[in-house]
This record gives sequence, structure tokens and C-alpha cells, in this order.
Amino acid sequence: MHTGTQVIQTDRIILRPFVMQDAASMLGNWIGDEEVQANYGEPVYETIESVNELLHKWMMSYARQDFYRWAVVLKEKNECIGLIAFCHVDGAHHVADIEYCIGRSYQGQGFATEALASVIQFVFERTGLNRVQAFHRGRNVSSGRVLQKARMKYEGILRKSYYYSETGEYDDKVYYGVIRSDIV
Repeated sequence: MHTGTQVIQTDRIILRPFVMQDAASMLGNWIGDEEVQANYGEPVYETIESVNELLHKWMMSYARQDFYRWAVVLKEKNECIGLIAFCHVDGAHHVADIEYCIGRSYQGQGFATEALASVIQFVFERTGLNRVQAFHRGRNVSSGRVLQKARMKYEGILRKSYYYSETGEYDDKVYYGVIRSDIV
């Protein structure tokens, strides 16, 4: 059913398990960027020590076959420019929820789409999962374009179901999914 995080290569990027040496490029490219992390829905990490703690936690999780978290590494620089991961795996129903983020200076160049399409292909070729799904917040339309370009299908909106605690505002969750028979 599961293979765990395996190396995936495309023309421009390598998707691989995180290593401790990724900490500096993570901090410089995305995990320390307030805008990127806000769009990703995760906290900002401000010190190399806090990034190292997070990396240690992720690296310990790689022992589990149902743990999927890839560093998005730019081949030409051997630099971590983002991540793509399953934030939830439902083994009983063969479904995974996917998330991703790319550093601001690398956005708009197709890296997120390339990573997402590659992971979807990997999932249906190498695991027993039957469905990959994701949502983007209504105000993050560029993330919706990534989902569409990676051949995920629009499935609906949960209106005002995302709450921004820092501003007290609500936003929509826009859902997409892809199933094995869509790709294979």
C-alpha cells in the first residue's frame, strides 16, 4: 500500500526526503518568509535552531511507510526551494490530502505544478492510494491554478469555512481532487 517518501526527479527539480543540510536554504527561501508561510498556513520559523528541530521531527517520521514529505530541490543550485507533502493519509479509504509551498522568488515558474504532477504520478504508479485531494483558500487563486495545471479536478467550495484568526475574516475552501483512473 505505502512506500514512504521516495526520490522523484524531473527535468528541473529533485523531490527527496529532507536532510539536516536543508535548514539554511529552507530558512532563506521559504520557511522564514511570513508571506509564504501565511499562504501555506504554517508558522514562520525565525532561527536555524527552530528549523533544525522541525527537520529532526520530519526525519524521525521517515521511518513510517505512510509518511510522505519531500524537499523540492532545484537541480541547478542543489537548493531547497519548497516542500510538497501529504498532510493527511487515510489508509482505510486510500486517500491522501496534499499540500505544497514554494519560496517567493521561485513562484510563478512552474515548480509547484511540476512537483505536484510528479507526486500524483508517483502515487498512482507506486502506492495503493486511489485519490489525492487538496484545497486552496479562496484568496490564494495562484494555488488553484497549480492544482488545475496538475490535472486535478475542481470539486466544489466550502463557503466561509476557513477562519483567519489574525484578522477575524472568513474565506472559502476550494476543493480539487484526482483519482487513479483520471491519470492511469
